[in-house]
Amino acid sequence: MELTEVVALNIRRIRHERKLTQEELADKADLSARYVGKIEQGRVSPTISVVGRLAEALGIDPSDFLKNDHSTAKR
Repeated sequence: MELTEVVALNIRRIRHERKLTQEELADKADLSARYVGKIEQGRVSPTISVVGRLAEALGIDPSDFLKNDHSTAKR
């Protein structure tokens, strides 16, 4: 699985766990909802600073976005 996909899946999963919409997450991270949607779809790769803003908005460590714990992951 590509790293962009791993990050996208983790952002979406954590956002759902926090019961936030894309719009709410975008607002907390000072990003556009459209951009958050593209990140979650794996259509764009977020910069390191955006990863930091998303992590802060979700109350997690940025490294949590890189964890590849998905059972169907290819190595």
